[in-house]
Amino acid sequence: MKRKKTTIQQILLDKQRMLKKKEIEGDSMAAKDDFGTTKYVIHAEFEASGIVERPDVVGAIFGQTEGLLGDDLDLRELQKTGRIGRIKVDVHTRAGKSYGTITIPSSLDRVETAILAAALETIDRIGPSEARINVMRIEDVRATKRKYIIERAKEILETLMEEEIPETQEITEEVKKEVRAKELIEYGSEKLPAGPHVPFSDSIIIVEGRADVLNLLKHGIKNAIAVEGTSIPETIIKLSKERIVTAFTDGDRGGELILKELLQVADIDYVARAPEGKEVEELTKKEIIKSLRSKVPAEQVINELFAKGKSFYELMKEREQQPPASIEKVEETPMESKTEVQKEIHKKEPKIEAKIPEREEKKEERFIKPIRLSKLSEIDKFSKWIEEVKRDSKAILLDENESILAEIPIRDLSNSLNNKENIYAIIFNGIITQRLIDIVSEKGVKYLIGARKSNVVRRPINLKILTFAE
Repeated sequence: MKRKKTTIQQILLDKQRMLKKKEIEGDSMAAKDDFGTTKYVIHAEFEASGIVERPDVVGAIFGQTEGLLGDDLDLRELQKTGRIGRIKVDVHTRAGKSYGTITIPSSLDRVETAILAAALETIDRIGPSEARINVMRIEDVRATKRKYIIERAKEILETLMEEEIPETQEITEEVKKEVRAKELIEYGSEKLPAGPHVPFSDSIIIVEGRADVLNLLKHGIKNAIAVEGTSIPETIIKLSKERIVTAFTDGDRGGELILKELLQVADIDYVARAPEGKEVEELTKKEIIKSLRSKVPAEQVINELFAKGKSFYELMKEREQQPPASIEKVEETPMESKTEVQKEIHKKEPKIEAKIPEREEKKEERFIKPIRLSKLSEIDKFSKWIEEVKRDSKAILLDENESILAEIPIRDLSNSLNNKENIYAIIFNGIITQRLIDIVSEKGVKYLIGARKSNVVRRPINLKILTFAE
């Protein structure tokens, strides 16, 4: 008898497994279809004192709630009209008892859904066994969609603001650039590119090409004229005899060759050069002004270039080593206006001393070059991780030992930082925003490295912000 009972129980368990497998295979698509138009999902759990199956649970739900809530909330009618989805039941047995979960999708409003959920707890029998049903929660399916919509809308808005809508400063600079390009004139029989003040200015600046003149125009210097080639035009030679001339050449070998030719065939008064390795057309406004202020009398340059065979930059380094004798007196002279460099050149010509550029060149060596080199060394030590995030859209978090703490998708970066500690550096192929900087600074991060910056107005003292282009 005992053996027979065991065999029957085994048959029942096998049958239950087969039914469960069919439910998983058959109900998955139906459940997916039901959840497509669902507002809420009722999640409940049940416990029966005996062994029951899925049909017993579903039958108990329909049978014991029939007529309980009236015709408007009858489960059979609601399911026929599609306002209640397919009821999904998961059953498992242990020690002669049955346990499981019930999931009911609903497209009713929240009040009606809550009434249905409460009605489930009135069921006290499933099949032949006593049972108890407990509603765990009612899930708002639309909350997940709302969260996704909000996050995606933020990403779209950031992209729109960065790539589609230009900043006011960018529009202003573009308009100025176009206006200054129209100010460019052709001067002399060779039709040399020149600024609009060249025909009547007492002093002029000679540069190498058209792009150099445009860059000076962009920064408000309108008395420049280009030689346009290695052969010095007759117009330049004639102008050099009538005006106070400053030769302003690139910081490469080509610029040195043009400077030597100018010093031989034209009457040059002063020499200025771009920082070593740079061209005049790529200089910023600050670099242009510093280079012009650091001009050297042409007589001294001629002596060093042709008599001693030294370069312009070797001359400047030697001048740095000389003691600053009379700089304090010179400093009392008012500095020239950045937009009218040519007027001050003419005003200071008789009083120029050979030691004036010494202070300016010292400042350039002491402040400009070390800052640029330190930035390069800082970004270089993260180069291998930068290349990695460029290939994959993710963010890499490093600790103080430069070991990887975590790799996070870029869109989850802001939310994931709340759960991370001891972050030393964050590297990601995305946009550095002010919101991200505020979050990162609160976590004590030392380096934030991204593809580019956007609307950054506050920079924490203890956080270094770098971009891939630096």
